Amino acid sequence: MWHSESVRAQLSLLVASVLPALAVEADALSVSARIQARALPFGAILSPVFKDASSSEIAGYSRCGDSAIWTGHYIAAEAYRYAATKSPVALDNLRRALDGVKLLFDVTGTDTLARCAFPADSPFAAGMASEESHNGVFTATLNGKKWTWIGHTSRDQYIGVFLGLTVVWNVVDDPGVLEQVRGIVPRAVDRLTANNWSIVLPDGISTTFVGFVHQQLMIAKLARRVDPGHYNALYSGLAGGAIEMLIPILIDTRDDSSSYFKFNLDYAVFYGLLAQGYVGSNVAGIARRSYESVRGTTETHGNAHFNMMDNAIRGNDAKRDGETQALLKLWLQRPLRDDYVDLRGKYPACGPADKACQPIPVAERVRTDFLWQRSPYLLYGGGTGVIEGPGIDYILPYWMGRFFRVITD
Repeated sequence: MWHSESVRAQLSLLVASVLPALAVEADALSVSARIQARALPFGAILSPVFKDASSSEIAGYSRCGDSAIWTGHYIAAEAYRYAATKSPVALDNLRRALDGVKLLFDVTGTDTLARCAFPADSPFAAGMASEESHNGVFTATLNGKKWTWIGHTSRDQYIGVFLGLTVVWNVVDDPGVLEQVRGIVPRAVDRLTANNWSIVLPDGISTTFVGFVHQQLMIAKLARRVDPGHYNALYSGLAGGAIEMLIPILIDTRDDSSSYFKFNLDYAVFYGLLAQGYVGSNVAGIARRSYESVRGTTETHGNAHFNMMDNAIRGNDAKRDGETQALLKLWLQRPLRDDYVDLRGKYPACGPADKACQPIPVAERVRTDFLWQRSPYLLYGGGTGVIEGPGIDYILPYWMGRFFRVITD
């Protein structure tokens, strides 16, 4: 029998070896719980605005214009969480987030995606409508309840939603959840194709997917997987022009800093095309060539989300995956709110006054809604410390890491 001191020593070693792994999962679960409590007031992702920088009282909601894209990313996070853990909580979160996306298609009345929707009688409605007035504010009645919704929907919002739906189709085995995806995808695709791949809203055409064949293919690929008989011809027709995707990718990769969100969209699209499911040899070859260009431009940027997208597309890599673990630990050092950051004088600038010469350490980067879509070179920016980021930029790469065994339980 061991002496009590020996037992205590063994237990201490055991606790020391287990706590770091448990703490990482605990952080991810805490972020998800906070999202449920604060960032999903009406079914889709919004950022809470607090009364002041030191207050815990929610005074409103912001970033309504990007509600659709981050709800799609949140769906992806909870889908990977469920696939990695079979957590019933994750499955429930996933179901409700999918209902939130469905609402964004329902509220327009035309199966077109809204940027955001909220009850017209919400005490926060006036503030959100004012903030998004430049995007167009519209009203609708669903099941006897009046809603306000935001228009001028961009391709970004569709790509974010289809990223989430694609991840669900890739990794979730729950029949009810898959049926929710089946209920959304055809509505979205049929409306886009009926309008010649343009996003048409009550005040006119918001934008178009014409000229962005890689994005069209990503959307059409999921439609084909959901209903092969109906959408095979659509995908095949687009595949014939796959070579055209080289042009927008060439434009994107000319500048590795400005409009950095473009790379987040590119990774989402190439995840949809290359990570899983039939793509066809013609599309696959061109898509891989295009993806390698994007990856080559961004792989030194210290981007945990892009690293995990690369893992899903190309498989495990010890060096990259080790970096991902380190980057996620650094993310945990970041404040949740949008305090203003100014690193001029601390890090040298190269070219534009706001661009550092090297990627800035993750913990110090500008506070934002989704870290990995902001330039790692950005020297200054932020707000007044009253808007809280949801934290999807932590839980999405974390749960992907768990699923692909980059991070162990």
